[in-house]
Amino acid sequence: MESRFRTARERRIIDTCKFIYVCIGAFVAPEAARKPHTEDRRVLRSRSTLLAATVRLVSERRSTAIAVTDLADAANVSRQLVYLQFGDRDALLVAAAVDLVQRELVPQLEGGSDAGSSRALAAARHLAQYRPFYRALLTGSCAFAMTRTLNGLFSSFNRHAVRTLFGELDQGTAEDLTTLFTGGMAAVINDWLIDGADPLDPEELTRRLLRLIAVLAGSRPAPRSRAASRSRKRRSARRP
Repeated sequence: MESRFRTARERRIIDTCKFIYVCIGAFVAPEAARKPHTEDRRVLRSRSTLLAATVRLVSERRSTAIAVTDLADAANVSRQLVYLQFGDRDALLVAAAVDLVQRELVPQLEGGSDAGSSRALAAARHLAQYRPFYRALLTGSCAFAMTRTLNGLFSSFNRHAVRTLFGELDQGTAEDLTTLFTGGMAAVINDWLIDGADPLDPEELTRRLLRLIAVLAGSRPAPRSRAASRSRKRRSARRP
C-alpha cells in the first residue's frame, strides 16, 4: 500500500491530512457506549489492556514497526487475540488511536464551555502530550488505513463548520469547501505535530487555528441593502 506514494512526505500529506481532526471533532459523534454482557467482560478487559499497551509501546519506541508478538506480550495476551479482535497490526493501531481519543480527550471536549478556544486548546494539549504516539502513526504504515477509518467521524463536524462560516450553500460547493477546509486546517496541525520544535506549544497552535478561522469568517461577503445595491448600479451606469 505504501508503494503507491513516491516519498514519505507525499504519503504523509495525502494519507493523514484529515486524521488530526478526530482529536477536535470526535466529541460530535463518539461511538455509543455498549453495555457489555457478563460473558463479554473478560474479552473487553483484554481488549482494553491491549489498546492501552499499544499506545504505551508505540510511544516508547516512537515507531509503528513493532511485531504483533511484542504488542501482545506488552498486554500479556496472545497473538491469536490480536488477530481475532483486530485482524492485523494496522487495525490495532487505528483502534488504539480512537480509544485514546475517546478516553483522554472526549471528556475534556464535553466539559468545555467555549467550542472555539477551550476545545481547540484541549485538543492541542492532548496532541502535545501524546506526540510520540500520534507522530509514529502519522508517519507509519497505518496512516492510510487510519484516514479511511476515522474520516467518517469528521463529516458532520466539518460540514457544520462550513455552514457556520459561509452560510447556506449548494451541496456541491459545501462539499468542496468541507474538503478544502479539512485539508488546509489539518495540514497546519499535521506539520506542527510532526515537524514542530520540542517542546510543542499548544497555546501557539490554538492561536494559529483561531486566527485562520477568524480570517475565513471575515472573508464572507456582507449582505448589501437594496439602497446600497441601487447606488452601486447608478455608479456603474455613469462610468464611461
